[in-house]
Amino acid sequence: MKKQFAVIGLGRFGGNLVQELSGLGVEVLAIDRSAEVVEKYMGIATHTVQANAMDETVLKQLGLRNFDHVIVSFGENIEASILTTLQLKELGVQKVWVKASNLYHQKVLDRIGADKVIHPERDMARRIAHHISSDKMIDYIELSEEHSIVEVYASSKVANKSLLELDARSKYGCNIIAIQRGKDVIVSPSAEEVILQDDLLIIIGHNRDINRFEKEGV
Repeated sequence: MKKQFAVIGLGRFGGNLVQELSGLGVEVLAIDRSAEVVEKYMGIATHTVQANAMDETVLKQLGLRNFDHVIVSFGENIEASILTTLQLKELGVQKVWVKASNLYHQKVLDRIGADKVIHPERDMARRIAHHISSDKMIDYIELSEEHSIVEVYASSKVANKSLLELDARSKYGCNIIAIQRGKDVIVSPSAEEVILQDDLLIIIGHNRDINRFEKEGV
């Protein structure tokens, strides 16, 4: 069965999320209290509903407890975000992801049981900052406040060295979990795998260790 997603709040973030999920071929229910906004997504989302998601009766009627993920994206309306999240968890929705406006908002969402709190503007700002501040780093994915996955181009400094010779784990505390070479991806490369210049190294580790490896190791 296809996974079912519901997106509540079709602002910039929620609307883009509906489009991306629909493009991936998953079933998406798009919900907003504005009829005009809902109309924009009628040809994009699997189903669209104009409704006040703060109404517990409405949430029950929509059968949201049966969805794999429900994403709450109310933007700056913190009260609506918190009340809707609380009601979704009380209904038994397994995974509720919520867009937060600030740290206070996140603390409340964490306290009432949100499964994941999203900071799209902050997260994108971090990715851009890491990207433009480095000549080698191509992409950056935050796993937690302290750990990330990054993509780094292999320079001539490490070209023709095996992963065993590079020894990133013991020297820098990082793990190279994959190597992209052109269109090919080597997942869990062996210690004998030789790095070629311009290989894309996918690295996981503590942010401090990754930064040191990026500056000194490659």
